[in-house]
Amino acid sequence: MSQPIKKKFKKQRVTAEEQIELYSTISPLLRAAFDEVKEFSKKKQDEPLNLKKVKIINRLLEKAKEVLENEQTVDYLDILDEDELPSNSDAVLTMSQYMSALHKFHSDHYHIDGWDLEGEWD
Repeated sequence: MSQPIKKKFKKQRVTAEEQIELYSTISPLLRAAFDEVKEFSKKKQDEPLNLKKVKIINRLLEKAKEVLENEQTVDYLDILDEDELPSNSDAVLTMSQYMSALHKFHSDHYHIDGWDLEGEWD
């Protein structure tokens, strides 16, 4: 008699509901800010952002880091320097890294049947 075939399932990574809510809140805000800074960069790449814009962007980036705190990508993400205001193009580069990390977070944790919530796959 043949042995039944055991299927090995890779344990899926899970997310907390708070991470999903924060992701859902900041993603469109960060996308909008990124699009604006990208437009500034097309016109004047080397012009520095003003302090108010840097503070607004950093507030979003810090929240994004909270979403990504358990992801490997978080080690490569920096916020913008408020003491030495970044140029438009530097801000675009930094923000694009966050956008990519958030996209990867979504790809890793959202599937056809929804988000991988904590405890569902234990």
